[in-house]
Amino acid sequence: MEVDDGPARVGGKRHISSHRIPQVCRYWQEGRCNKGDSCQWLHSSGPGTSGRLDGDNFLVGSKRHNNVVEGRRWGKPRGRRGGGGGGGGGGRGIFTDGGRPRPRDKPCIFWMKGDCNRGSQCNFLHSYSTTTEMEMMTQLTGHTKAVKGIALSSSLYTGGQDKSVKVWNSDDGKCTTTVPMGSEVESLLIASGWLFVGLPNEVRAWNMQTNAQQSLDGPKGQVYALAVCEDTLFAGSQDGSILAWKYNTAVNAFQPAYGLYGHAGAVVTLQAAGGRLYSGSTDKSIRVVWNIATRECLFTLHGHSNVVMSLLCWEQFLLSCSLDGYIKVWAATPSGLEVTYTYPEDDQGDELDGALALCGTVDAQGKPVLLCSYNDNTVRLYDLPTRCFVRSFNERGVLFSRDEVRVLQGGPGGLVFSGESSGDVKVWCWTKAISSTG
Repeated sequence: MEVDDGPARVGGKRHISSHRIPQVCRYWQEGRCNKGDSCQWLHSSGPGTSGRLDGDNFLVGSKRHNNVVEGRRWGKPRGRRGGGGGGGGGGRGIFTDGGRPRPRDKPCIFWMKGDCNRGSQCNFLHSYSTTTEMEMMTQLTGHTKAVKGIALSSSLYTGGQDKSVKVWNSDDGKCTTTVPMGSEVESLLIASGWLFVGLPNEVRAWNMQTNAQQSLDGPKGQVYALAVCEDTLFAGSQDGSILAWKYNTAVNAFQPAYGLYGHAGAVVTLQAAGGRLYSGSTDKSIRVVWNIATRECLFTLHGHSNVVMSLLCWEQFLLSCSLDGYIKVWAATPSGLEVTYTYPEDDQGDELDGALALCGTVDAQGKPVLLCSYNDNTVRLYDLPTRCFVRSFNERGVLFSRDEVRVLQGGPGGLVFSGESSGDVKVWCWTKAISSTG
């Protein structure tokens, strides 16, 4: 059983319309309907038809107004954030100003597939981003299922649920090696010259200089998260445990050290900083903070109402994101760690898109930026202030993908790598960084 084998939809909509809603032909909206007047769906963009919000906040113009989300294992209904990645093709754009469409705020799914024939007449974005500050440099294809791990050294390493690890040349972006794993890969880590791969019931370790490998047994179930802290390797497992290994130079091998226990659900994210280990779980808690020296849990943080998907240590703060759609900023207080800021701030009772992964980077001017992927197929960029987080998550733009981005990894020179559920890996870069090196 995998962590993401839950229902395709988390929770239910808060409002249900009981009256009949007219439907707009999605093929007409795309300029591809050939039925003319015989079409059973509306061919109109007037008031009350094309994508306008009705009194119950349901989008008019979609045959799927019941908001069923197809093929999403982390699926949460789309929330109130604009610019989502659902894309053109079903009348699901966001509309404002009394039902008038706000043009080009969503990507064209046909353009992403390479077969949009509308050209400049298309009502949807022909772009992977809403910002001119960051653009996609290239797309790496080869994995046939979700990419769950990305690691960097002199080459790029990716691991996926297609049971393989791929090695990519950093100069031309070509895949140089594919290593069959025999099982689904859920995590990757490079540290101290070793490549670690999280697999069911084991961690596979490769010495990147000698190619020597070792299987680290002990985990029960899938290994979802890996971290290194003070010469110790940690693995978060499906059974809720965190196991530790140390490298023994006398025998040139990793040996079991100890285990950390307490989570009631799978450990899906780990972060290490300042001699402490932070863990997030499907039990909705952050068993922060494990003191490595004493091996004790100092605090258990409860602030999210769904799975804690990703953690990020940034300066003196801990950031967390969850399938509940919120990003929380935790800071040290005399009584422990407490939430100092929650984004989004306003809670209007709407369901939010689930947050999947966090990544910290810097832009072309050296300013810190937070990237967060959501299960509406978007990655959102936020300013990441260094001192005060209160009311400070200003959105910098949105990056679009064909499917959910399950892993984000920052790289040198402003590079950002995103791994999608489709198996694609996109390489992004700040545009000024591109021009300065081009």
